[in-house]
Amino acid sequence: MSSNYVAWNEYLKDEFQKEYFIKMKNFLNEEYKHKTIFPPNEFVFNIFNKINPKDIKVVILGQDPYHGENQANGMSFSVNKGEKIPPSLRNIYLELYSDLGIKPPTHGDLTSWVEQGVFLLNATLTVEKAKPNSHKDIGWQIFTDRVIEIISNFDYPKVFVLWGNFAISKSNLIKKDENNFIITSMHPSPFSAHRGFFGSKPFSKANDFLISKGVKPIDWRV
Repeated sequence: MSSNYVAWNEYLKDEFQKEYFIKMKNFLNEEYKHKTIFPPNEFVFNIFNKINPKDIKVVILGQDPYHGENQANGMSFSVNKGEKIPPSLRNIYLELYSDLGIKPPTHGDLTSWVEQGVFLLNATLTVEKAKPNSHKDIGWQIFTDRVIEIISNFDYPKVFVLWGNFAISKSNLIKKDENNFIITSMHPSPFSAHRGFFGSKPFSKANDFLISKGVKPIDWRV
């Protein structure tokens, strides 16, 4: 068990004991036995294992994991090296180039962001193969709503990047104070990116806020 997971446990231990979470855990135990569920069980809490709660600088909120083979790795929008870059991430890279002149990477592994404090959180942490949003109502969003609230209450500067109507709907969970900066736009999906994601400059805006608070900015190169 990672030290980061232990640190999260301090904030979430009560949540793990709640009826909805226990029910969801039992449901998932059966799902993993009889169906193909992504990400693999050991990666469901991957993002929590990788970042200490007090090291978070930027939260990028996704909806649910990729539902194709070998894609989901427990970090929103990210895929492992060697996997094809999904369309939304391809558009994120295009905006990164437009915003900061960073050449689009040849892979989709966003671990370098995570290592600097970018918390890549999906609102729903599991999905059935080829069935997007199939686990959206099993209890994950109760859990991740609480995670967003906990992060927003930390008394240090951080940025919340909310792409698309679903993510923007979570803004009511974020404490409105000088430590929390919210960036919103359309989703980077090919269906909506041209309607307000391209040109939104989320990466430079996030860094400008961090710098204004005396916090080291993110090196967005992948």
